[in-house]
Amino acid sequence: DPDMPFVPSIPEDQFILVEEGDPTVIPCRTSDPSAEVTLINSLDKAVYAFYDSKQGFVGNFPAGSYTCKTMVKGVEFKSDEFLIYILKATSQLPVEIEALKTVYKTGETIVVTCVVFDNEVVNLQWNYPGKVKEKGLIKLDDIKVPSQKLVYTLTIPEATVKDTGDYECTARHATKEVKENKKVVITVHDKGFVHLEPQFSPLEAVNLHEVKNFVVDVQ
Repeated sequence: DPDMPFVPSIPEDQFILVEEGDPTVIPCRTSDPSAEVTLINSLDKAVYAFYDSKQGFVGNFPAGSYTCKTMVKGVEFKSDEFLIYILKATSQLPVEIEALKTVYKTGETIVVTCVVFDNEVVNLQWNYPGKVKEKGLIKLDDIKVPSQKLVYTLTIPEATVKDTGDYECTARHATKEVKENKKVVITVHDKGFVHLEPQFSPLEAVNLHEVKNFVVDVQ
């Protein structure tokens, strides 16, 4: 079609996610297989790459915006804009799990954090005692500086004894057969804790045969 030299693209095609170092396709396809097409970056500079009229431009492209242009009977046509976003990913999945503390009393808030390093292409799942009842809030922080890490924070408000058990996070690479899981054991006590308040100094001297009383307040 001379009035529409580029095959219309859907929004999903215009936002391109690619893992760091992998080739990708910018899908500006033409209705005329013999058309000469030029790829242009956000600086309006030509980008040289292999072109297939049925696929588009194929290659390793930096992150940014790209458009394609062609000439039909002396008239210039431009394609839709394509945005490439580079995802950081490695073949390994370094994962750490952290808990503010592992022993709680009833009514306190449990907080457990699972951190995935050097990867953005990750699916993460939690397993914990309250999951079946959908108890708990999960927050994700995507930190880029000074290094890439995904911080998943699980919060369990108003903990009860039933929240005692294993808290496990499992990270799976979205495109590779790699997974890693970490676990921490959390204990919730019903009766709380006993606090001992000594009424004497850390170091006490006692003479031979002397009897001395020590007082401890139990709170």
